[in-house]
Amino acid sequence: MAKIIVIGAGIGGMAAAARLARAGHQVSIYEGSDRTGGKCRTEWIGDYAFDTGPSLLTLPAIYRDLFLKTGKRIEHILKLEPVDPAFNYHFADGKSLTFPNLALNKVYDEIEKSLDSKTADEWHRLMQRAERMWDVARGPFVEAELESIPNLMKRKNFLSDIKIISPLTSLRKLTGQYTQSPYLSKIVDRYATYSGSDPRKAPAVLLTIAFIESSFGAWHIQGGIGALSTALEDRVKTLGVQIHLNSEVTQIRNDGSKVLGITTAWGEEVDADIVVANADADLVYNKLLSSELKVAKSERRKLQRSEKSLAGFSLLLGLDNSKLSTPAPKLNHHNIYFPEDYDQEFNEIFDLKRPVSDPTIYICAPNDPLMVKSENKEAWFVLVNAPRHEPQGGWDWSNNPQRYAQKLIAKLDALGLEVSSRLDVMEFRTPLDLQNSVSAPGGSIYGTSSNSARSAFLRASNRSPLRNLYCVGGSAHPGGGLPLVGISAEIVADAIGKA
Repeated sequence: MAKIIVIGAGIGGMAAAARLARAGHQVSIYEGSDRTGGKCRTEWIGDYAFDTGPSLLTLPAIYRDLFLKTGKRIEHILKLEPVDPAFNYHFADGKSLTFPNLALNKVYDEIEKSLDSKTADEWHRLMQRAERMWDVARGPFVEAELESIPNLMKRKNFLSDIKIISPLTSLRKLTGQYTQSPYLSKIVDRYATYSGSDPRKAPAVLLTIAFIESSFGAWHIQGGIGALSTALEDRVKTLGVQIHLNSEVTQIRNDGSKVLGITTAWGEEVDADIVVANADADLVYNKLLSSELKVAKSERRKLQRSEKSLAGFSLLLGLDNSKLSTPAPKLNHHNIYFPEDYDQEFNEIFDLKRPVSDPTIYICAPNDPLMVKSENKEAWFVLVNAPRHEPQGGWDWSNNPQRYAQKLIAKLDALGLEVSSRLDVMEFRTPLDLQNSVSAPGGSIYGTSSNSARSAFLRASNRSPLRNLYCVGGSAHPGGGLPLVGISAEIVADAIGKA
């Protein structure tokens, strides 16, 4: 069995470590911060708990499989609850749509009730296309190491599969082939932001996210999604994995062709047969490996050709409803408020590189008694899309971010949500904060965006050209978000097992 070092104790790193330790390998994790979980964390501020990273779980079967195959079932450790309704969408003209959870037929009924039967039929046809896309993409593009384009072309049914996926068609354009509804268009556009991308450029296959959400559900973990990080930390420790916190890795040692180990910030050299990097691919190839390393040139070229994903600006709002003389506005778990001009959001982020003047607002308002210390209090996580932190040539998020936070609170008040009058706690997180806390360059949430037909092939490969180096997590194949990160860990563990 091999001696394996995992760089980073994010969800991807710990999931890979658990699978590898279960297979009998000697595994150690080196984490630069003072805690595990990476972006997936639940933070307590006073009487309020906030999911400051992922705020919902989709495809829970991925983590059920992980926990089952590495020890106890997830249901013995965490309480997973379906969120119903799954989403509430609000539009600038006053219309709204509620999407029930795990009930496609009820979604159609809601669209017909709020809009009309024609639009409901259009959504039905969109979901049929999304399902066909998922069936085609799931095996070769998501659940396996991504092959080269020439190898994919040799696959049986390649031409018919490509026709279904439409790799040269943008998500926006595909939606327009099925509906002219501005309401459905905005909802579908939002799925591009799940990968930090622009719907006008992102590939049509991202429509599969809509099918996954509606078919496999939106789920909450009681106590906060960050409980997944805690459970994974406990699991890897039970399996004998050593976790070294406050242990920044500054170099991946190698002999030019294969991995030798790592060097830490204090100069300690640790030998390893295999290194699994759960760090942003940009950091791996441009900082942890020498720029003179010839075998890494292909991966560096890929990263240079890719476009970085958008970032996010978040508010953590603790609301005390006892401050109100009238009943507080009632929100469901997941709420999205669209602006009148959605395109302007992407123009400002990707082209003008400035904070969005009238952003789409996502509010996670979990009705979870374990996330507040009093029944008259609410913990809201508010997120808007934002440009990356780029002091040179972009936006510098160290420049008075408080002003932007206050602007967002004013918009929440204008929406009738009465935030200022019951505000008990308010903190904010900028892209610069994310860069500093989890080493995400520029605060890019997902590493690279999916702003081109070739974007999937521009992500870091799970198997590096440097022998015995593997990449896992949101900046590697198959991408960001809890489901894909969990799949990434399984791909890496399987690849090591077959090496």
